[in-house]
Amino acid sequence: MPGENLSREEARERADLLTVDGYEVDLDLRSAVGEVPGSGEPGAAGPGAQAPGAQAPGAEAPGAEAPDTQAPGADSPPRTFRSVTTIRFRCAEPGAATFADLIAPGVTAVTLNGTELDPAAVFDGSRIALDGLLAENVLVVDAQCAYSRTGEGMHRFVDPEDGEVYLYTQYEPADARRVFANFEQPDLKAPYRFRVTAPEGWTAWSNGEGTLIDGVWHFAETKPISTYITAVLAGPYHYVTDSYRRTFDDGTVLEIPLGAMCRKGLARHFDADDIFLITKQGLDFFHDHFDYPYPFGKYDQAFVPEYNLGAMENPGLVTFREEYIFRGQVTQASYERRANTTLHEMAHMWFGDLVTMRWWDDLWLKESFADFMGSFAQVGATRFTHAWTTFANNRKAWAYRADQLPSTHPITADIRDLEDAKLNFDGITYAKGASVLKQLVAYVGQDAFLEGARRYFKRNAYGNTRLADLLSVLEETSGRDLTGWSRSWLETAGLNSLTPQVIFDAEGRVTELAVVQDAAESHPELRPHRVAIGLYRRTPQGELVRFARAETDVAGPRTVVTELAGAERPELILVNDDDLTYCKIRFDAGSLDTLRAHLGDLTDPLARALCWSALWNLTRDGLMPARDFIGLVLTHAGRETSIGVLQMLHAWAESALTHYAAPAWREEGGRLLAEGALRELRLSGPGSEHQLTWARFFAAVASSDADFQLLRGLLDGTAKIDGLDVDQELRWAFLGPLAAHGRADESAIDAELARDDTASGKRHQVRCLASRPSAAVKAQAWAQVVESDALSNALAEATIAGFSRPGQRELLAPYAAKYFAVIERVWAERSIQIGMDVVRGLFPGLQGDRRTLDAATAWLDTHQDAAPALRRLVLEATDDLARALRGQECDAACGPAASG
Repeated sequence: MPGENLSREEARERADLLTVDGYEVDLDLRSAVGEVPGSGEPGAAGPGAQAPGAQAPGAEAPGAEAPDTQAPGADSPPRTFRSVTTIRFRCAEPGAATFADLIAPGVTAVTLNGTELDPAAVFDGSRIALDGLLAENVLVVDAQCAYSRTGEGMHRFVDPEDGEVYLYTQYEPADARRVFANFEQPDLKAPYRFRVTAPEGWTAWSNGEGTLIDGVWHFAETKPISTYITAVLAGPYHYVTDSYRRTFDDGTVLEIPLGAMCRKGLARHFDADDIFLITKQGLDFFHDHFDYPYPFGKYDQAFVPEYNLGAMENPGLVTFREEYIFRGQVTQASYERRANTTLHEMAHMWFGDLVTMRWWDDLWLKESFADFMGSFAQVGATRFTHAWTTFANNRKAWAYRADQLPSTHPITADIRDLEDAKLNFDGITYAKGASVLKQLVAYVGQDAFLEGARRYFKRNAYGNTRLADLLSVLEETSGRDLTGWSRSWLETAGLNSLTPQVIFDAEGRVTELAVVQDAAESHPELRPHRVAIGLYRRTPQGELVRFARAETDVAGPRTVVTELAGAERPELILVNDDDLTYCKIRFDAGSLDTLRAHLGDLTDPLARALCWSALWNLTRDGLMPARDFIGLVLTHAGRETSIGVLQMLHAWAESALTHYAAPAWREEGGRLLAEGALRELRLSGPGSEHQLTWARFFAAVASSDADFQLLRGLLDGTAKIDGLDVDQELRWAFLGPLAAHGRADESAIDAELARDDTASGKRHQVRCLASRPSAAVKAQAWAQVVESDALSNALAEATIAGFSRPGQRELLAPYAAKYFAVIERVWAERSIQIGMDVVRGLFPGLQGDRRTLDAATAWLDTHQDAAPALRRLVLEATDDLARALRGQECDAACGPAASG
């Protein structure tokens, strides 16, 4: 039988054959604590145990964990738990054969319709062969499943602060089979009953309400849901409760118990009140617009450690990365991101959980909608009324990058198998899809769009759908034929550019203004765009404001905007004003000159964000020198009022310097950025979020002795900036660059861990240790990630982040050849998630030279038969490198540089 990588055809055949009536899953998790027999692996450390990551005297490791949090050695048995699953299902063709999915170290017993099967004969490590099916069947599987260190399946985490053990599950797209036997595909929905036996003193949670009976947690049966959104959580979590109540027009009352939880070590930082506020605002908003009561009973939200994702929409038990609990001072942008994620996951209760895509081809049916609804609900229901500005500046940048890679794909993608599915949780499926839906709302009208959603829920509740199911209801409610729209926007790949062409008469008035549309040769589709064109000029007070606007449909290569004929000469023409469509914005020469001089004078936050995004796209496309973009940041970013936009500008400026600037100019560019960041830091209001943001940016770009002396002084208290609270998170932000530049040694890093001996502190310490500019350190970090699987997902990620530092290109040069020699083995031996982290994170793109590009291209040429998902990752990284080299050529050709 094939292995773990379920194909679309296999899933289709199994869905045609089977109907699943229900699951009963019994998990015994008492083995999560205590020693693993025969392995020498201890369980939870006691409160007085040595802190994880503590090193022996003289040890050079950049961050090895202590044994209590390491995976057992290769010759030792893994820590396992007992999983007993009973599946009741029907077969449309009695006598046929199929298989169940299970990834487990061992199977104790398999019983099909009362007949005991030999596990050695029917279980191959990932599938259980089921022959001779009856019309109605009962399968019972008793297995030993492994706890995870990679964030896939049943993840087990030992808190270094207090030795407590925490468990949670994460499955999407197909890791429920690591916890219980099942039919792992989204269109075989069923109700579930979970029972969990946990260590004494623990609490357990699942999708349904739980009751503790004789030491076993019994959970209410779920509605029919897919395997990947079932969930179990267990441990000594800190748990806070609230409730939501709504009375509908017919007098019925809906009451939803609310819960929020985190590790005990984070309880003092846990702002559950704000989490519940956003939750209630979201529930009100979606009930107002969806006309379908929340169908899954309770609504718990768990913030869990070492989480690979932002969050996951398990109905009744949503999981989030615990970094959304803020240990120190953060800006409103952080709260806005958390609120967006909260509402994104809540939207999934309807788009994804109630109605689920049939196969991963239509992943966008849930992710694009949730991404759109996250911002839509923020603007309509919360204090974050400028969420569309963040969307335009942040989320769409993700989409623009993904849509210009050689791996770009239509929003409705061709997903052949599970490895394809894992890689398609990308900027196209999320942010481009959401952008296209935003345009669809403008095209069909908001009322028609929402009425279509309401009909979609009611017709397909607890079922599975495809693209056609959604389009049919939207055509009903809008009266429009969406076939052509769908073909252009959902079924073709690529990104259009829109450029204004303007002719003025002798008096300076617009004679003709046209919008020119083009596309890349590889994806030549020209699409219909509903756009607004804004004309801007400066007031006597110097503000750059809009004085005329026209909304029109752009189609084909050139569209004349007749409504703007006769308008006075603008200083700036902004195509796609108000961000109605998905495109790259270009400028005419006069508009670009205006932005160079007056971008900071542009008063509208969304227009400003759109201009910044367009300028960044020019830089990435090799049409604007990197030093010019950096000069714009130095000149205008200090006036940026939107803190989220400012943070993106800082990230883009760093990227411009690292990847797109000519190598000969990098040192000068770094000096200019550091000087500009320090200047803005000192000018920022004391205690303001702008001050905090500029402080973090200054630390990130610090490059001179004076810069490092200031960072050291801020850490030891000998220097002070009025109003800047150097809390623990900011201390790590300052220590990181000191370590990377050889200004903080291992003892200084370990001393900081002693101040912050927590899970978060451990991750920071590991990253700092691996970032030190030493050949021995780099060799050890490489070995820990590539040659060993002892590190957890979070610590492997931290090690990779520390290993790959822009200022250490010479130290990292020897690893370019090593990378191409090992990636096939790493991909074959590791889980998909860890494989992705290693392949992406260790790609030698920082070398930024033709030799590395040639090596990457040669690997692709000589490894045509490598796993398609692996080839895709290398192809994407190679394309990024080629783009960077084109940017460097553009920058080198432009001559001297930026100012601020």
